[in-house]
Amino acid sequence: MNKYKDTGRKDTRSGFGEGLLEAGRKNPNIVALAADVKSSVKMGAFAKEFPDRFFQCGIAEANMVGVAAGLSLTGKIPFIGSFAEFASGRIYDQIRQGMAYAQTNVKIASSHSGITLGEDGATHQTMEDIALMRALPGMAVVVPCDFNQTKMATLAVAEYEGPVYLRYGRPAVPNFTEENAPFTIGKAYVMREGTEVTILACGHLVWEALEAASALEDKGISAEVINVATIKPLDVETIVSSVRKTGRAVVAEEHNCAGGLGELIAGVLAREYPAPLSFINGGDRFGESGSPAELMAEYGLDAAHITEAAEKLMRRG
Repeated sequence: MNKYKDTGRKDTRSGFGEGLLEAGRKNPNIVALAADVKSSVKMGAFAKEFPDRFFQCGIAEANMVGVAAGLSLTGKIPFIGSFAEFASGRIYDQIRQGMAYAQTNVKIASSHSGITLGEDGATHQTMEDIALMRALPGMAVVVPCDFNQTKMATLAVAEYEGPVYLRYGRPAVPNFTEENAPFTIGKAYVMREGTEVTILACGHLVWEALEAASALEDKGISAEVINVATIKPLDVETIVSSVRKTGRAVVAEEHNCAGGLGELIAGVLAREYPAPLSFINGGDRFGESGSPAELMAEYGLDAAHITEAAEKLMRRG
């Protein structure tokens, strides 16, 4: 049985919005910049309360990175907000040079990530952004799982020294983690203990992993669920310790197969503890138009597919 309860579906981007506002109240050096999508990325409340600390940069994301980098050099802590596709792929060179290489204290607030952006389709969806961002030296990559955790992750990101890519989403999803639970960048969270298979997930797939673990329990299989809320720096100790105990793992993510959490975990286990692995991801394909629920089902990003993958691993012995 899943001990976590859905307390009401909420969008994780609103968790970011609440976290940014609270962080802004705590630290006057925090500023926010948006690429003409203030309401969509939930920077509106911050802009209303701190109009002199909010900058509307227009549809000019590359320039926004440069402005934010400059502000960081004066002691400010800038959060730059846009859709994940435009906050990663469109401005990759500016992020590389102005944030990662320069190690400026800029935070990318990356909303509308993955295919759950929905009906806007492949041009606005990104399933490659984790790969892009984790490849950059010194870039932290944070992917919280629900509204509550996104709020707390935002507060942690505000206090973290260095560039961060904070990835969250558009749709209302189950809100199930403890309210105001402390968030530590670089820590993976054991959500459920088990002995026969480890399920590693991030973002929207954490809830699906918990549901899969409940389904597996009904089938007599004990699954451990780990919320890998920080992709980089990765909590290698927690992950390897779990797989040593269970002997096998399923990795689930709302991202393509190349360069995401799955390949990262595979590399870690190849070095530390080789074990049978299975992967739930978007494969090698772009997104498409549809409702978030339709797309998650179409791409196999749900509890049923996680359950099936775990059962197949168990049959391998």
